[in-house]
Amino acid sequence: MNRLANATSPYLLQHADNPVDWWPWGEEVFEEARRRDVPILLSIGYAACHWCHVMAHESFEDEAIAALMNEKYVCVKVDREERPDVDAVYMAATQAMTGGGGWPMTVFATPDGKPFQAGTYYPPAPRHGLPSFQQLLIAVGRAWGDIREDVLRAGDGLVAELAHNARVVAGAEGVPDAGALVAAVGVLGREFDGERGGFGGAPKFPPSMTLEQLLRHHARMGAAGAGALDMVRQTCEAMARGGMYDQLGGGFARYSVDAAWVVPHFEKMLYDNALLLRVYLHLWRATGDALALRVVNETADWMLRELWLDGDGGFASSLDADTDGVEGKFYAWDAEQLEAVLGAQDAAWAAALFAVTPEGTFEHGLSVLQLLQDPDEADAERFQSVRSRLFEARREQRTAPGRDDKAVAAWNGLAVAALAEAGALTGRSELVAAARQTAAMLERVHWDDKTARLTRTSRDGVAGAQNPGVLEDYADVAEGLLALYAVTGEPRWFGFAGRLLDVVLDEFRDESGLFYDTAGDAEALIFRPADPTDNATPGGTSAAAGALLTYAALTGSGRHREAAEQALQFTGALAEKAPRFAGWGLAVAEALADGPREVAIVGEWDGVELDGVERDGGEGSSQAFRELHLTALRSTAPGLVIAVTPPSAAAKDAPASSDHDHTTLPELLSDRPTINGEPAAYVCRGFVCQAPTTEVTSLATELG
Repeated sequence: MNRLANATSPYLLQHADNPVDWWPWGEEVFEEARRRDVPILLSIGYAACHWCHVMAHESFEDEAIAALMNEKYVCVKVDREERPDVDAVYMAATQAMTGGGGWPMTVFATPDGKPFQAGTYYPPAPRHGLPSFQQLLIAVGRAWGDIREDVLRAGDGLVAELAHNARVVAGAEGVPDAGALVAAVGVLGREFDGERGGFGGAPKFPPSMTLEQLLRHHARMGAAGAGALDMVRQTCEAMARGGMYDQLGGGFARYSVDAAWVVPHFEKMLYDNALLLRVYLHLWRATGDALALRVVNETADWMLRELWLDGDGGFASSLDADTDGVEGKFYAWDAEQLEAVLGAQDAAWAAALFAVTPEGTFEHGLSVLQLLQDPDEADAERFQSVRSRLFEARREQRTAPGRDDKAVAAWNGLAVAALAEAGALTGRSELVAAARQTAAMLERVHWDDKTARLTRTSRDGVAGAQNPGVLEDYADVAEGLLALYAVTGEPRWFGFAGRLLDVVLDEFRDESGLFYDTAGDAEALIFRPADPTDNATPGGTSAAAGALLTYAALTGSGRHREAAEQALQFTGALAEKAPRFAGWGLAVAEALADGPREVAIVGEWDGVELDGVERDGGEGSSQAFRELHLTALRSTAPGLVIAVTPPSAAAKDAPASSDHDHTTLPELLSDRPTINGEPAAYVCRGFVCQAPTTEVTSLATELG
C-alpha cells in the first residue's frame, strides 16, 4: 500500500495498492521534489472516469512503468472532485499547451508546481499518433536533465500568462440587458439541432442550465418566447427517450457520444441528475407534460435508491461507467438476453419497443435501451411488467457499477434545491424529507462554526480536512437552502444561507468585485482561478450571482444585489458569443430582468407541508395558507423569490438543529399583516408591493 491508503476519496483509494509510490496533494510533495531535485508527475481524475480506469490498468499497475515513475518523479494523484481548484489551474495549463483537455489529466511540473508538459490519456504502447506513456516518461526525464533552464523558463512563462488571462477574462464588463437576453436565445436557436434536439453535434452533453435559461426566458417573454420553450420541449423529450436516460431504472448518464442521444458515456453523476430533475420539473410546471413528470419521479427515485447515503444522509457523487472492467456492461442488452428474462413473445415486443436491434446500437451486438415512443395505452400494464422484470433481472444477475460514496457539498446543494421543489410540487413527502436531511448533514458535517468555513467533501460522516470549500460549494449550498426555505418556511435554512453568503462576499471577491473560485486565505496555487463560465455545473461566479440575488430579494440588501450584478458582468460578454457556456448566468440574468418578483405569504399554518405539500387535510386558515403557498410554488415567474411565515408546528421528522438562532426571518415578511385574520400573499418587486390578496386566483394572476 502506498501513501493513498488513508485517503478519504474512493478514487484515490482505487490507486492505494498500485506499485506507483503515489503521494496525495500537499506541501510535502513539493518539499520531496525539491529534496530529490526531480519533477512532479501530477495525475488528476475521478472515480467514474472510464479512461482513468483504463490508464490505471495499463500503466499504473504495470511494475516496469511504475518503477520508472518512482525513479524519475514525485508522483501525485488528485481527485478532481475533491480539489476542483487544483484541477482548474492545471486544466488551464493543459488546454493552453495542447489545445484540449480531459481526464485523466497528466501534467509534469517543476518542484514549485509550475507545469511544463501536459496531456491526458497516454497508451502503454504508441498508438494513434500518441507516444507510449513510457516513452513520455523517458523523454520528459531527459529534458529535465539536459535542458532544464529551457524547461524552467517555459514553466514561468506559462504560469504568468495563465494568471493574466484569468483576471482579464473574469473581469470583463457587461450585465446582460433585455436585448442581450433576446440575442442569446437567437444564438441558441441557430445552434439548435432541430432534428434531434440539443445544441451542436457529437458528443452531446445535457444542456441543463441552458434549458433553465430558456424556460425562464419563455416565462418572462410569453408568446414572444415560444421558440425558447420549443427548444426545451424537443431537447428534453429527445434526452428522455434516448439511451442517455436509463429506461429501466431512471437517471441520466453523463453525456451522449453521438448526436442522437443513442449511446451514452455511462457514468452517472449526482450533479447532472439534480440539475436535470429541476429542469424537467420546471418544464412540467410550465406545460403539464406527462413525460417530464415521469422523468421527475423516476430520476428522484434513482437518486434516493442509488446515491442516498445511509446514516448521516446526503448523496454520493457518482456511479462508474464500467462494470467488471467493461464500459456499459450493466445497461446494454441483446435479443437473446431479453428472451432469457421475458420469454420469446414479450422479448420480441420489448426489442421493438426499446430499439434493440440484431446488429446492436452499442458494441458487440448489444443495444442501449431507448424508448422512442410510448407503447399503446392498451399495453400500459404489459410495459410496466416488462420494465419491472428487466430491472429486477439486471439488479440480481449483473454486477452493479461502483459508487463513489463521498459527498460533495456543491452537488448536494443542487440536490437539495431539486428535491425540495419536486417534493412540494408533486406532493411527495419523502423528497422534501430527503432535502431537509441533506441540508442538515451539510450544516452538521461540512460547516465549521469555529472557522465559519465550509468543507467541500465528506465520507462516512467525516469532513475532508484537506478539501476546503470553493466558491461553487458556498453558492450551490446557499441556492439549495434558499429553495428549501421557500418550501418549508423554516428560518433555519434562510439563516444558514446567509452565513454562507457572508463568506462569499468577504473571502471570494476582491475590491473590484471580481469573484475567484478560491478563498483569499486558501492554499496558494500557481495562480488564483477565476472562471466565470458555466460548464457541467453552474460556475462558482454565476451560482453566487443566483444565490446572492435571491437573498437580496428576501432581505432588501443592496450589498448582496450589487454583488450579484457584479458577478454577472462577464455573462453579458458571453450572451451573444457563446451562450451555452453561460447558461446559469443567463438564467440568473432572466430573473434580474424580471425583478425578480417576490411573494410574501403570511398567516397561520400547521406545517403539514413539511412532510411534503399534501393535497388533503388541514382546515381553516392553515388550508388557505397552503393553497396560497402552492400557488406561488407553481408560478413560472423567473427566479421567483418566496418568503413564508414559519409554521406553527415543527415537522415530526425535523432534522436535529444546530446551536444557531433559527428565529431570524427575511425582511420581506416585515410589516405584512394578515387580512382580517386570514392568510395573505403580497406580490412585490424590490419590496414595493401590490395590494395583498387572500384569493388563489388573484395571486396566480398577479404572478402571471
